[in-house]
Amino acid sequence: MPSAAFYTLGCKVNQYESAALAGAFAAAGFDIAPHTGPADTYIVNSCTVTATGDKKSLQALRRFRRQNPQAIIALCGCLPQAFPEKATATCDADIVLGTKNRASVLEAVQAMLAGKRDRLVDIPPHAEGEKFERLAAPHPTERTRAFLKIQDGCERDCAYCIIPKARGPLRSRSLPDLTAELEGLIAAGYKEVVLSGVNLGCYGHDLAISLSDAIDAACRLPGLTRLRLGSLEPDLLDEATITRWAAHNNKLCDQFHLPLQSGCDHTLARMRRRYTTSDYRRVVGLLRDAFPGCAITTDIMTGFPGESDQEHGATLAFIKEMRFARSHIFCYSPRPGTLAAELPEQIPSQLASQRAGEITALTTASREEFLCSRIGKTYPVLFETIGEGLAHGHTPCYTPVRVSAHGDISNQILSVRVTALEGDGCAGILL
Repeated sequence: MPSAAFYTLGCKVNQYESAALAGAFAAAGFDIAPHTGPADTYIVNSCTVTATGDKKSLQALRRFRRQNPQAIIALCGCLPQAFPEKATATCDADIVLGTKNRASVLEAVQAMLAGKRDRLVDIPPHAEGEKFERLAAPHPTERTRAFLKIQDGCERDCAYCIIPKARGPLRSRSLPDLTAELEGLIAAGYKEVVLSGVNLGCYGHDLAISLSDAIDAACRLPGLTRLRLGSLEPDLLDEATITRWAAHNNKLCDQFHLPLQSGCDHTLARMRRRYTTSDYRRVVGLLRDAFPGCAITTDIMTGFPGESDQEHGATLAFIKEMRFARSHIFCYSPRPGTLAAELPEQIPSQLASQRAGEITALTTASREEFLCSRIGKTYPVLFETIGEGLAHGHTPCYTPVRVSAHGDISNQILSVRVTALEGDGCAGILL
């Protein structure tokens, strides 16, 4: 039996797509192997949001070639789609595919194993009118939490972002198809499902429906215990939408990821973001009113072209005000072909890194404040791993919790009273 290993970089959408590809390979008779060991085929599902993603993807190709010089190595995903010349130039990939035709990687590998095909480079461009790509059922990697991709593509014009080129136009999964896969995940034993998309808040815009309709349909399924949402653009949320979501607070997890990018209106305008800090503040307030104690998590970019000391200071002040539960901080990375790459006043990397350190200090403090606010309270915890008498899981607001446990309680949701801060999470006791 041939073996295939998958190495995935980037977002939850990429994770879902890799799991779906692995499902197709498994159904075709491949043994799904860890990428850290030997395999007959390695598939690198790439990310190109930053230059670091490109670097890691290309490094992985070289590493897998060293692990098994005879292996078939495929590069697919966002890097080839956005930068086909860079992807094609690497001599370590036998198969190079984009995001539009990634599913054909199985056929290409099978043909290569049979000696019927030489090196393949096939990166067709995205086009208007594309339909949502229906992939195979995901290969199970764990039995507690599953990602479900329901939307693809982005038509926004953020100055720094290459994703519209990498992912193409908006397209959404139909509600019947979404519900059918959810039912399959529930039947497979998953307790939590994460709805994900390249621009999740735009779900359904091409089908005359909305993300709220998807949430309603999911939460009506009696076997679904928890539903979590992926990243949401803040300008796509309003009071009516949030009120509608709150009706499902028994199933909808109270963690909301709203990318901020900058806490300065001048910087946001240059970024071509579609909100101001006032808009962002209002949406966070609505969520906290509708879901008391919820976790607001975010992404913050530093070092965007033209970012002055005053603008950086405004970002620091806004971050302190927002009290984020968790933050992902990264330095701006010029992507060829974007507006921002051509802007004057590019920030030196050393200064951007220094500012990132200052932001990290603030967000670390707010993270600790959020975790401390959990102490003394009781939450339902979905336990995921267990070992050496300790079980680890997450609350609905995605607070990591550790408890002492005898026996295997993985994939169970049990009541826990949080007793202390512990590292980047909390300790608690089972009730």
